[in-house]
Amino acid sequence: MTATNAAALPATERAERPTGWLAAPLWVGALLIVLAFLVVYPLAMLVFGALTDSNPVVDGFGKFRPSIARFLEVLGNENVHLAFFNALVACGGGTALAVLIGLFFSWIVVRTDTPGRRFIAGASMVPLFVPPLVAGVAWSILGSPKTGLLNTTLKWMGIDFRFDFYSMSGLILVFGIYYAPYVYMFTASALRNMDPSLEEASEVSGASAFTTLFTVTFPLIAPAILAGTLLSFVVMLGIYGVPAALGAPANINVLTTYIFKLTAWSPPLYNTAAAVAILLMFVTAVMVWAQQKILTGKSFATVAGKAFRPRSLNLGPWRWFTFGLALFYLFVVVVLPTIALVIAAFRKFLFFKDFAALFDMKAYSLVHFNAVFDNPLTMLSIWNTLKVGVITALVGGALAFAIGYTVNRTQVPGRRLIDLLATVPVAIPGLVVGVAYLWAWIGLPGGLYGTIWILALAFVARFMPDTVKALSTSFLQIHRELEEAAWICGRGLLGTIGTIVLPLARPGVVAAMTLLFVLAIRELGSSLFLYTSDTTVMAVLLLDYYEGGNTGKTAAFSLVQTVILAVLLGFTNWLSRGSAQGSARVG
Repeated sequence: MTATNAAALPATERAERPTGWLAAPLWVGALLIVLAFLVVYPLAMLVFGALTDSNPVVDGFGKFRPSIARFLEVLGNENVHLAFFNALVACGGGTALAVLIGLFFSWIVVRTDTPGRRFIAGASMVPLFVPPLVAGVAWSILGSPKTGLLNTTLKWMGIDFRFDFYSMSGLILVFGIYYAPYVYMFTASALRNMDPSLEEASEVSGASAFTTLFTVTFPLIAPAILAGTLLSFVVMLGIYGVPAALGAPANINVLTTYIFKLTAWSPPLYNTAAAVAILLMFVTAVMVWAQQKILTGKSFATVAGKAFRPRSLNLGPWRWFTFGLALFYLFVVVVLPTIALVIAAFRKFLFFKDFAALFDMKAYSLVHFNAVFDNPLTMLSIWNTLKVGVITALVGGALAFAIGYTVNRTQVPGRRLIDLLATVPVAIPGLVVGVAYLWAWIGLPGGLYGTIWILALAFVARFMPDTVKALSTSFLQIHRELEEAAWICGRGLLGTIGTIVLPLARPGVVAAMTLLFVLAIRELGSSLFLYTSDTTVMAVLLLDYYEGGNTGKTAAFSLVQTVILAVLLGFTNWLSRGSAQGSARVG
């Protein structure tokens, strides 16, 4: 057949030309086996753990005694009810605050002439890269009711007011300011893609800019607001670090801290922990389902066929007010916590007789840093963290590429099931992933438990939906004609992927692997139940320092972790830029 005749074939027939797809059933079967290993089996063991009264450590895998007594006990336990209520209040209040902040920032960056919008947009994303436990530790130093730096400053100023971040209001405030970027990402993108003529028509009809904002603009980006709201709530629901740092001193338990307490008791209550983990997963799954249900069938079209430019509202003198509010937020969420960590890390004792004592240079030294690096676990945790991050990025990136290509670029049977299984972890908080992998492997002799690999595989499963979604965008931007041209020229499936798809999708692949690496080195929830003394990672060691009551060591190691994370982010950003330039040359 000539090339002309081949080009005249329908796209679906041409898509079947590569001989590589003769092995499609084997390929789909292999992916399903991998996903079953990473997702289905651990979740099945989690459910099994909640419905048995056996101890996997003592009894092993051979003496399971099915029982629903533990699960029913959890449903009727008042402590679980209180932890559930606290979680809803803390996450609900934090989400409401995050929506207010995220919407405000997206509006001033996209729709106003506020000065420094590019700087504000970039700096407002910084909280996403701050490990939750580091944020919690910093605000415990700032807002401790007795020794907090903020209260010391207020006392010096003669202001009769005291902060207390060891409270529900403290949890809500820290949740809100640190997870506002999730709302910003969704709403800013929606505002950029919205036709400004809709707002102009409202103002022509006599509505003020303020009225237009709440009657036209925000209603039209309702899907983005809802998506950001539910995502923020789901993420907060699975966070352990902030409630551990700010809630535990006030005896405020949420579901994540309560689950960890169950496994820390002697003997560990693994069955009860599994039952509570299922409750947490169920609430998260309901929220994800609600998001999809509400958006399905609704029309919020705001992009017309004609070209347009997002308009900038002239705020006049008020633009300096919005600029000041943005700087205040950045000061509160970035500068203040950093100052607190620096002071606590370098000061010998975190006690201030008065405000002037803050500036007594004799009270500062490197004693806490020396103590941190004298601990052999410090370098071990750093090395383990880097190994887990690299393994997670490589294995997770390769798996996400295989899943993304199969789902988005082929028509093979079973691809919808692959997509479904790869998406399931989006409804599973990190702490639940840790409990599930604990039940899956702790009772198996010679298994993965106690190795670096179980941490890496748990992270791969935990962040699979994020990675696949990031890669899917790159796949959808590559026109199918490029692959078809390679097939016509005699390239096989693997040759086409290696010479056409992978070079063009390289920026997305590098970005996805970078995302995996960053998420892995800051992840705490999934690590809590899977580490041993030989596989301690930085997030776990930081928690050990904090629970040990040594604020100076905690602050010092927080700065070490933050600096390492910043350096790695800079390196991966440079790598991503180089990859993007290389891809542009290929194109």
